[in-house]
Amino acid sequence: MSEEAIRLSGVSKAFSGHVAVEDLSLAVPRGAAFGLLGPNGAGKTTTLRMIMNVLGPDSGTIEILGQPATQERRDRIGYMPEERGLYPRMVVEEQLLFFAELKGVPRKEGTRRLQPWLERLGLMDWRRRRLNELSKGMQQKAQFIATVLHDPDILILDEPLSGLDPVGVNVMRDVFVDLRRRGKTVVLSSHQMETVERLCDAIALIHHGRKVLDGPVSEVRSRHGKNTIVLSYEGDGAFLAGLPGVLKVSDFGRYVEIKMAEGADAQGILREAASRLRVSRFEVVEPSLHDIFVEQVTSGGEAAA
Repeated sequence: MSEEAIRLSGVSKAFSGHVAVEDLSLAVPRGAAFGLLGPNGAGKTTTLRMIMNVLGPDSGTIEILGQPATQERRDRIGYMPEERGLYPRMVVEEQLLFFAELKGVPRKEGTRRLQPWLERLGLMDWRRRRLNELSKGMQQKAQFIATVLHDPDILILDEPLSGLDPVGVNVMRDVFVDLRRRGKTVVLSSHQMETVERLCDAIALIHHGRKVLDGPVSEVRSRHGKNTIVLSYEGDGAFLAGLPGVLKVSDFGRYVEIKMAEGADAQGILREAASRLRVSRFEVVEPSLHDIFVEQVTSGGEAAA
């Protein structure tokens, strides 16, 4: 059995001379939560569409569960596209069962599976309403149920948390964790770095259609070193940005994050801060995925890993 749920090797795609994805290679481990990151226009959605054969690659190969990506293999994927695909005038329950039947789930079995999902995502009282009568967040949950109802081995979710309120986001995070515990492979394409950092085992960042970094989240963060100071204090900290070795100070109200230059003396920054401020917290930490994302995109990225 292959250890990889999805493998792309040298995949490229162009539209009218514009290269959307260029020589992209990446591997999604089986049973992992994998984050596909990148700014708008980076090629994330094009990549997902090629995996699902919505678009065909111009070159390269795609494998699913260790075999060439045939339709039979793709049927083992639940795909939630960024542009939602449910029918707005059709009753929620009817169309969810309809989509499950398209994936080979008999109606009686689909009905049995559907009720727990409706209850868990708070849609039981709305199951006999037309989709366009639901809020945007509820429609998002209905789309997710359509994605998982045939019990796929792999889930590909393009911006799955858009349109959800904070309570809905927490519910969906719990669902993602539960799916991972059940051995499902979850691929998340999202701009919500905090969610990706909490939920994903590994990531790939693409920019201008090319991979600029990938690997386990812990390795990606440690690769960039402990170059950030978290500092909480009372007093006027305006001078911090001018200290030797300080590249940037981000003010979050209750604390600041200080990005240090390579080789900067963190203890020297602490001594200077303590001499002029009442310091309540000082911690040197690895950069967040958000900071790494911004650095890679604004600097043009690094060589592909």
